[in-house]
Amino acid sequence: MSAPVTPRPKFAERIAALPAKPGVYLMRNERDEVIYVGKAASLRSRVRSYFGSPHSMEGKTRALVAAIADFEYVVTPTVQDALLLEATLVKRHQPFFNVRLKDDKHYPYLKVDVQNEWPRVYITRRVESDGARYFGPYASAGSVRTTLDVVNKLFPWRSCTKPITGTDPRPCLDYFIHRCIAPCTAYCTKEEYDEVIRQTILFLEGRTDEVLRGLRKQMAEASVAMDYEQAAILRDQIGAVEDVSERQMTATTRPDDADIFGLARQNERACVQVLFQRGTKIVGNDRFMLEGTEDEPDDAVLASFLEQFYESPMTRVPRRIVVPSTPREADLLRDALASRRPPGRALEIIVPQRGERKALVRMANDNAKEALEAERVKWLADTTKTSEALRQLQDELGLPEPPRRIECYDISNIQGTNSVASMVVFIDGRPATQQYRRFKIRTVEGANDFASMQEVLSRRFRRVAEAHGSVRPELVEGRAEDDGRGSTGSPRADGDTGDWADLPDLVIIDGGKGQLSAALDAMRDCGAEFIPTVGLAKKREELFIKDETEPILLPRDSQALYLVQRVRDEAHRFAIAYHRTLRSKSAIQSGLDGVPGVGPKRKKALLRKFGSVRAIREADVEAIASTPGMTRASAELVKEHL
Repeated sequence: MSAPVTPRPKFAERIAALPAKPGVYLMRNERDEVIYVGKAASLRSRVRSYFGSPHSMEGKTRALVAAIADFEYVVTPTVQDALLLEATLVKRHQPFFNVRLKDDKHYPYLKVDVQNEWPRVYITRRVESDGARYFGPYASAGSVRTTLDVVNKLFPWRSCTKPITGTDPRPCLDYFIHRCIAPCTAYCTKEEYDEVIRQTILFLEGRTDEVLRGLRKQMAEASVAMDYEQAAILRDQIGAVEDVSERQMTATTRPDDADIFGLARQNERACVQVLFQRGTKIVGNDRFMLEGTEDEPDDAVLASFLEQFYESPMTRVPRRIVVPSTPREADLLRDALASRRPPGRALEIIVPQRGERKALVRMANDNAKEALEAERVKWLADTTKTSEALRQLQDELGLPEPPRRIECYDISNIQGTNSVASMVVFIDGRPATQQYRRFKIRTVEGANDFASMQEVLSRRFRRVAEAHGSVRPELVEGRAEDDGRGSTGSPRADGDTGDWADLPDLVIIDGGKGQLSAALDAMRDCGAEFIPTVGLAKKREELFIKDETEPILLPRDSQALYLVQRVRDEAHRFAIAYHRTLRSKSAIQSGLDGVPGVGPKRKKALLRKFGSVRAIREADVEAIASTPGMTRASAELVKEHL
C-alpha cells in the first residue's frame, strides 16, 4: 500500500496553520471513521511528521497515512491533559490503527451508588461523574458477577430497587438468609446500613484487615450488650470474610498498594494480566486482550494499555504501578495518573529488577502467556472460524480446494550446533500432534538453514515414494486422514513408520524466498513439485509462492492469516523444544561420557545425587566417591576429567 511523500495539497495550509500547542489529533478515512487518535506536545510538528518521507516509517504508519482523508484536533492546556483525552477518545472510537482494549466499550464495573440515601451494589457498563464509587474494569461479565456474588454473601446490603420508607410490613427472604439488614422495615438504622456499605467498599479496595477489625469490634459490643443473636451473626460474617482472605494469595512480606502488570505477545495478539496487591495479599486479578498491537514496541503497548485502563476518573489509581518494562513517556504517564490520586499522595511506576516484586511480575507475565494460549486453543476449537480460514486460504493461494492437511517445517539451531527440524501437521485446521515429526540434521555442517531445509524435505517425501513407489497423487492411495487417535499420541522421530504416506494439501515453510527456493528444489527432486508450497516470512507475515515476485499479504484481520500464524508458531515451538532436549543431552554427554570407568549406571547415579554436571564439578572427591556405585579411584578420574 503506497503512502504520500508530501502533504496533500488540501492539507498543506491546514498543517501550517496548526498551533504549536499540546493537544489531541484525530485521523479520519474516506468514510469519515476515526482511524487513529494521537497526542502531541506540539500539534503542528506531530501532524506534519505524518506527511513527510515514508521511507523511515513503519509499515503500519505508512498504511495509516495512505488511509487518511481528513483530520481534526483539540487543543489542551497541558500534555498530561492530552494524554488523558487521548485515552478517552480511543475508548470511545476504537480506532483501527490504535492499540486498544478488545471490546473495551463493554467492560463492566461494580458500582456502589453512595450518592443515594440507601446505596446498592450492582454491575454497570457506564462510568459517570455522579458521585458513586466504581470498581473495575473487569475483563468479563463472569469475573464481575463472581465478585458481586462474593460481596453480597459477605455484606448484607439491599439488592432491591424499591423506595425505602421503613414502613413495609415485613422484610423479604434476603433478611432471613442474612443477605440484607432490612432498611425497608426499619429493622436497622441509617448508621448501621451505612456501616455495611463502608465495609463493602473497604473490602472491594482490598482492605480486608480493616473490615475484620470493624466486625470484631461490633461483635464485642453486641456481646457486652447481651445481644447474642447479633453477635452470632457477626461471628459468622467474620468467619466468612476470613475464609475469603485466606484464599487470597500472600504476595509479599511487605505491605503495599500496587497494581502489578504482565505482558505477553504473539504475532498481532497481546494480553495484559493485572494482579491487585493490597497489603501483603493479591486480592484480585484480571486479564485483558489487546488489538492493534502489530508493529508496536512493548513500551508503546504498555503505555496505551495503562492510559485506557486508568482512563476513567472513577477507576482507582494505586500507590504503585509495577510493570515488566518501562512504558513509553513514563514520566508523562505518571504525572497524568498522579492527578487522579488524593492530594499529597504520590504515584510510582516501577520496573522491579529483583525480589518479590520481580517474582510477581514474572507470575503476571506467565499468566498472560497462558491466556494467549487458551485463546489460541479456543480459536482452533471453533469449527466455523477454521472452516472460514481454510476457504480464505484456498481463495488467496488459488488452490483447487480448501487445504485439509497442512504441513509446516521449521529449522532450529544455535550457532550451527544441534541443528534440528520440525514438521507439524494440521488437519481441518486443528493440530494433529500424533503426526508431528522431528528431524536431526545429518548432512549439513554449521548454520545453513537452506541446505537443512532441503535435507528435511527430501527425507520427508522420499518416505512417500518408499510407501507407494511414487509421490504422484494418482499413484498414492488415500489422502490425509485423521487416524482417530486425536491429539494424545506422542510425536515421533523420522525413523518411525506410519502416516508418512499421507500427502499434504499445502506445505508452509518458515522463512522467506531463500527457504522456499531450497524447499522447492528438494521437492522437485522427489517428484513432489505439484504440492502447493509457500514460504511465510515473519517480519510482515508475507506469503511467498513459486514464480511470483511479489508476496501475498493476507488481510490483517483475516482468519486465514490467524491460521497460518498458528501453524508456523506451533512448528517453531516444536523445533525449539526438540533442540533444547538435544542440547541438554549434549551438555551432559560432553561432561561425563568420556570419563573412563563411568558408564550409564554410574552417570545416572551421579546426576541423581548432584543434579547437574556443574554440581559434580564443584563437589569434592569424597562426596563423589560416596555416590552409590562409585569408588575413590573413579571419583578421582571424574574430577580430573571435569
